[in-house]
Amino acid sequence: MSTTSETTASGRSLTAETAPFWSDVDRHMVRYGPRFSPEIIVSAKGSRLRTDSGRELLDFTSGQMSSILGHSHPDIVATVSSQIATLDHTFSGMLSRPVVELARRLADTLPAPLEKTLLLTTGAESNEAAIRMAKLVTGRYEVVSFSRSWHGMTHAAAAATYSAGRRGYGPTAPGNLVLPTPDSFRPDFRTADGEFDWRRQLDHGFALVDAQSTGSLAACIVEPILSSGGVVDLPVGYLAALRDKCHERGMLLILDEAQTGLCRTGDWYAFERDGVVPDIITLSKTLGAGLPLAAVVTTAAIEEAANDAGFLFFTTHVSDPLVSAVGNTVLDVLIRDGLDTRAVELGERLRTGLRALQGRHGVVGDVRGRGLLQGVELVIPDDAAADPTTLDRLGGAVTTRCLDLGLHMNVVQLQGMGGIFRIAPPLTSTDADIDDGVAMLDQAIAEVAGESGLV
Repeated sequence: MSTTSETTASGRSLTAETAPFWSDVDRHMVRYGPRFSPEIIVSAKGSRLRTDSGRELLDFTSGQMSSILGHSHPDIVATVSSQIATLDHTFSGMLSRPVVELARRLADTLPAPLEKTLLLTTGAESNEAAIRMAKLVTGRYEVVSFSRSWHGMTHAAAAATYSAGRRGYGPTAPGNLVLPTPDSFRPDFRTADGEFDWRRQLDHGFALVDAQSTGSLAACIVEPILSSGGVVDLPVGYLAALRDKCHERGMLLILDEAQTGLCRTGDWYAFERDGVVPDIITLSKTLGAGLPLAAVVTTAAIEEAANDAGFLFFTTHVSDPLVSAVGNTVLDVLIRDGLDTRAVELGERLRTGLRALQGRHGVVGDVRGRGLLQGVELVIPDDAAADPTTLDRLGGAVTTRCLDLGLHMNVVQLQGMGGIFRIAPPLTSTDADIDDGVAMLDQAIAEVAGESGLV
C-alpha cells in the first residue's frame, strides 16, 4: 500500500490504490441516501468488518440491522454453498422443499392462527404485499401508520412511511392516515402525575383518523418498536389497545417485525410481550440474516378470502429455494444455540453499559429498547428546546469519532433525529464485543461533548 495519503473532507483516505475506487464512486454510483461511509469494506467475520486499509471495525448495527448471526456464519456459508450447487432459483409458480419447509417452520414459531406464508425478498416488498392483501380482503383502501414510521420505499410501503422520503415525489397512494408516535421520552399527552398518557394520545389519534376517513379503513401497519423512528418501544398495553381500535373499525392489524422478529428483543417476536396476535405479520431483515429474504404470514381465513378475491403478487423471486434454505438454517441456529436467551443476556449487559454512560454524560438523555435493539438519545443538557439540527450535528460528530475508534454506529439518519443511535449488535456477539463497543462509544461521547463544551 502507498504511504502517501490525503484525507478528504468526507473522511476518505486517498492513496494511489484507493483514489481510483473513490473516483469510480463519484462518477458511477447513484447516491440513495446519506453520504457513503469513507471506508472500503473488503471482508467480514462474526461481529467484525475489515477495511481495505487493514482496519477492523466492530459492527454494532448487524449490517443493515439484519445479520443477527454475524457475518459469514459457518452454517450459513455451508447452506449457501450446498443449496446454490443444487437448486438456486425457479419459475415463480414452482415450489421446492426448502420453501414449504420454511413456511411450515415459521408457523411453528408463531401463535395460532398465523399459519399461511408468502416468501419474498425485502421488507418493503413484504409490507407492500401485506397492505395489498388487506385492501383486497376488506374491500377498503385507507391505511393508518405512525408519524415516525418507516415501512419501505415501494409504492404502498412508502405511502405508509412518514419519517422520511415524502417530499418531491408527488401524491402518495390515497387514503393514508397518520397516528401520533407514542414517544414516552418526549410525551405530548401527560397524566396529572406528569407521566405519558398514551391512552389519551391514542384516543386523540383515532379521533383524527375517524374525522379524516371516508369510511374505508382497511388496515393499520406499525412496528412494535419503531427503529428508524428513533427506537421507540410501544408502552405496555398500547398494542392491545391499538388492536381493539382496529378491530372495532373492521381494520386488519399488520405488524412489521423486520428488525424486531426472530429473537432480537429476547422474544421470538416483539409482539409476544403484549400477548397480541396480529392479523398479518411481516418479516424480513433478520429472517435472512443478511440475505434477501422476507415473509408475509397471516391466517388461513385471510389467505382464503384473499385467494377468493384474486390476490396477485407474482414477483421474480417469490418462493426462491436458495434464500428459503438460508431461512431454515437461521431457524436451526436460533433454536440450537438458544439465541433468544442469549439476546436477553447480552441485552442486559449492553443496557447496563449504556445506562452507565447516561450516568456519566449529561448529553445522554435516554436509553431505551429491548434485548439487542437499544436506542440512545442525545440531548443538550439543561436545554429542553434545543434546536434539532444541533443534535443532528452532535450525533454525526459522535458517529464519526466512533468510526475513527473502530466502532460502526448508526445514528438515525433523518432530519431532526440525528441525535438518536440505533444499537443492534449480532446475537452471536461475545461479552467482549459488547464491552468494547460501549467503551468506544463512551470515549467518543466524552471527547465530542468535551470539545462542544457540553460537559
